[in-house]
Amino acid sequence: MRPVVLIVMDGIGISEGEVGNAVLHAYTPNLDYLLDSCPSIRVRAHGKAVGLPDDGDMGNSEVGHNALGSGQVYAQGAKLVGQSIETGAMFESQTWLGLTQNVKNGGTLHFIGLLSDGNVHSNTWHLVSMIRRAKADRVRSVRVHALLDGRDVAAQSALKYIDELEELFLELNDENFDAKFASGGGRQVITMDRYGANWAQVERGWNVHVHGKGDEAWWSARAAVVAAHAASPTIIDQDLPPFVIVEDGEPVGKIVDGDSVLLFNFRGDRAIQISQAFETTGHFEHFERGHVPKVYYAGMLQYDGDLKLPEKFLVPPPKIVNTLTEELVKHGIKQFACSETQKFGHMTYFWNGNRTEKICENLEDWTEIPSDIVPFEQRPWMKAAQITDAVVDAINSGKYGFIRANFPNGDMVGHTGSFHAAQIGVSAVDLCLGRVMSAASRAGATLLVTSDHGNAEEMLASDGSPKTAHSLNFVPFIAYTNELEINFKDGEFGLANVAATIAHLLGLSPHHNWEVSMI
Repeated sequence: MRPVVLIVMDGIGISEGEVGNAVLHAYTPNLDYLLDSCPSIRVRAHGKAVGLPDDGDMGNSEVGHNALGSGQVYAQGAKLVGQSIETGAMFESQTWLGLTQNVKNGGTLHFIGLLSDGNVHSNTWHLVSMIRRAKADRVRSVRVHALLDGRDVAAQSALKYIDELEELFLELNDENFDAKFASGGGRQVITMDRYGANWAQVERGWNVHVHGKGDEAWWSARAAVVAAHAASPTIIDQDLPPFVIVEDGEPVGKIVDGDSVLLFNFRGDRAIQISQAFETTGHFEHFERGHVPKVYYAGMLQYDGDLKLPEKFLVPPPKIVNTLTEELVKHGIKQFACSETQKFGHMTYFWNGNRTEKICENLEDWTEIPSDIVPFEQRPWMKAAQITDAVVDAINSGKYGFIRANFPNGDMVGHTGSFHAAQIGVSAVDLCLGRVMSAASRAGATLLVTSDHGNAEEMLASDGSPKTAHSLNFVPFIAYTNELEINFKDGEFGLANVAATIAHLLGLSPHHNWEVSMI
């Protein structure tokens, strides 16, 4: 059996356009060689191919790695939630009843989440539907703690979503119902950290949402955003400073004992830490929380099934079974997974079907390279060299039948909107790709190179403004080997076809539930 090595170049898609294409304008001799000289195919990494509602929906790392690791297309995030709202199942759930009944005697129902319709972490129509239903269910007080996007949507689009919600408040508010903004800030500044990379970010969000403590006090969310844009005209919404809404000198939406809190994001990675802050009893090691209010806390989904976090949630997540890891374990194939902190969970948790723990302790080795806590545009090479060291060592060890790794640069640096930094990030990945190619060739391994979605290849919007969101572009799937003749089938394929392709190369019969092999 020849080993198979899979490299995920996160956020590096395919675009023929030259303007704003940091992949095309990066120095990439190794990727150029692979595309010019090796068998390759373009695969879908967005929309229905990864379980999202529509082909106009951008892919993301969560659904991309679910598809890569499971070999199947599961209804994901936005689609799951949308179905639950449309059928009414959400509002009949015990969690929704708990959220609303808990505040019938005077408490407030708080909604925390990303104010965006990017369909990556959230969608504003979910929030609007829940606020309308809250009024119908005789909730009297609603507060919204808005995390501002500019990443999965246009870079400076926060006012669009704020204004839409303010119009809803004007429509609904009366003597029996009071809804308003309570706090907010950019998603990269407060609340939405992931993988424990920057707990200070979560602490800022906790203090703003829960205690009503922030650097800026404003009379409206619109005023806060307008002032921030005026002070820094090129600022991306994800980097907007935190704010608290006050009336008569007091925060309008502190979270206090007896309230209900719903985190309305459906994607798990950036929802786990704030959920831990709400649900951890006793000592909390990551920051000083002050008074922890006794609230009814829930998530849109359960963000970590193994940790049962949060305990209460509105929509059951997809039950992903028969993953590639499970099949390889059945055949006794030892596996190695690696990335730096920013994408380590994608190579492990999401890859293994939303499981925190290993499928088999003896047959899975995981290596996490700690990420630097600096703005990605300041260090766009990130930890690519250290990831490569680990992958090359794994190849040279001869212990593994399957090795997988993620280079986050194209995605994380692409999200900053810095074109030149993204060029450097892509070039860093390419430099490291050359080392992996050499190691794979020496070991007689088959190297597969792909991506989970596009980003760095499309960094300018049609109006010339920075584009920080993922793209709708296809991604490459390349096979590099000196040992085998590989021919790809004709047809259209997606990320879910990768698992069967890997099994095929390992001499195994793909699971009957999987999408077909591409070779």
